[in-house]
Amino acid sequence: MSYIRLGPQDGLYYEHHLPASDANATFVFFNALTGDTSAWESVLCPILRNADLGTLAYNIRGQTDSPFSHGVELSEKLIVADAVKLLKEVSPVRPIFVGLSIGGLFASRVCLSGIEAIGLVLINTLRRDSPRLKWIGDSLVRAVEIGGLPLFRDLFLPLLMSEDWLQKNRPNFLQSDSEYTALEPDSGHYKLLSEVGRHADWNIPYEDLNLPTLVITGLQDHVFLERDVVETIFTRIPDGRRVDMPNAGHLIPSEQPEALAEVLISFAKEIS
Repeated sequence: MSYIRLGPQDGLYYEHHLPASDANATFVFFNALTGDTSAWESVLCPILRNADLGTLAYNIRGQTDSPFSHGVELSEKLIVADAVKLLKEVSPVRPIFVGLSIGGLFASRVCLSGIEAIGLVLINTLRRDSPRLKWIGDSLVRAVEIGGLPLFRDLFLPLLMSEDWLQKNRPNFLQSDSEYTALEPDSGHYKLLSEVGRHADWNIPYEDLNLPTLVITGLQDHVFLERDVVETIFTRIPDGRRVDMPNAGHLIPSEQPEALAEVLISFAKEIS
């Protein structure tokens, strides 16, 4: 376990593995709000390391083993500043930033702050501020206020995940003997959903992302995917390429990790 201290009660947990040589890239992973390093480390990262690539996965403040001080606002600005500090301290070799969902927003903001990377991967990130998006953000918070993350998962996973994943994992959810318990307002996941998820600024100046950028879209995402929005935003990315995954939904690292690894390895070879 590696740890960067941000204050007396604040810090970031991370897992860093060097590439086989300085000529190879390091994938740097930015989590979704309810995720953690296990989303990457369980299957995806070992495959990448077997291909001689480096990996750096970390948990943002409020996620597992990344504590925060009482009263601190877990804002988008804070999360991006934390990532900048981590990257400056760890100095990954030839980094390629990979963001899942809102993690892609954080990764983009880090690039725009001046931190250098050789590539950027946005997984189910492209979206626009809208009444629909705000309603979704508010409903996610309302769900955890009533029944915590178990209720959130029971309600939203059928819309977020692919048919194959749902068929395999259905027995693990909607248990008749499970109890829904509200998340405490000062818990990390509640604060992230409430303070970041509902107030994130999705107006990214994509025209200023002057690096190779790969947009990966799971076509079975029935919550955040608006295909016309993806099409429109993609045209604004100067050096973009796209991969659509018809058999995946929103959380591709958990649904199709082997297929995602192939895409990432190919992208690293292309831009290196």
